[in-house]
Amino acid sequence: MTTATPRLVSQPAERFTTKDWVSGAVLAAIIAWLYADTLTDMAHDWWTVPAWSQGMLLPPLAVYIAWIRRQTTLRHHAEVDNRGLLLAAFACVMFIFGRLAAEFFLTRMSLVVLITALIWTFWGGRRLKSLGFPLLLLAAMVPLPALLYNALASPLQLLASDVATTIVQAAGISVHRDGNIIELAATSLGVAEACSGLNSLSALLVGSLLLGYTSCSRLLSRILLFAIATPLAVAINVIRVAATAVLADYNQEFAMGFYHMFSGWLVFIAGFAILYGIAMLLHRFVDRREVIA
Repeated sequence: MTTATPRLVSQPAERFTTKDWVSGAVLAAIIAWLYADTLTDMAHDWWTVPAWSQGMLLPPLAVYIAWIRRQTTLRHHAEVDNRGLLLAAFACVMFIFGRLAAEFFLTRMSLVVLITALIWTFWGGRRLKSLGFPLLLLAAMVPLPALLYNALASPLQLLASDVATTIVQAAGISVHRDGNIIELAATSLGVAEACSGLNSLSALLVGSLLLGYTSCSRLLSRILLFAIATPLAVAINVIRVAATAVLADYNQEFAMGFYHMFSGWLVFIAGFAILYGIAMLLHRFVDRREVIA
């Protein structure tokens, strides 16, 4: 007598019908009409402000990741959840208040909240959870409020100039700092807002999200990688400022024009390489340890 061994059969993914495509297209058209000015202004910031230039890549990247995960998402049955309507109402309040107060951040973020609410309402919580990372990328595309950006830029400028001055002095070079101005024997270097490190910080934070998603399999390692990105970005910016000061003491041309821009790219690539190495270490020692446990 033999006993049959039960087999697990994977749940087939649901397919979109013509009605689904038409309904989705109509809803997308309405949202695009409502947010036309908001999207145009945000695209202008991506194009003109270096700190937010990575925002241009995030929407198509989010759509691509959602697309390649579509089989996993659609395996969960669509479940109407009216709790999503509360989140949709909150998104509408954000949008209205942002327009009335001319607060661009609220208006822009309300779009991400509204998309999240619609997915929750019409598809349910399980599909929403499956699309969590693409939605996180959409949230990362929204530039920080100008008030917060300026509040972060000034302390980072002073920090970069202060620590860089200490490093240059340790290298045996005569240097004096006056605020965010580094005064050398032959020239003076101003640590401007563009050199505050916010550009590399925002880019490395987004990079840590992508590396965490592609290289790490556990939530803990992804959180650690994201947390490490901030001090790493500050550190590489300080190294860049200090190296620029050392080179400027040798030759002033190295502190301006092509050399200055090239050093910024070179240090950022080095920082991203370090972040990638940290992601590999977290995957090896944190992810696998949790699997063994």
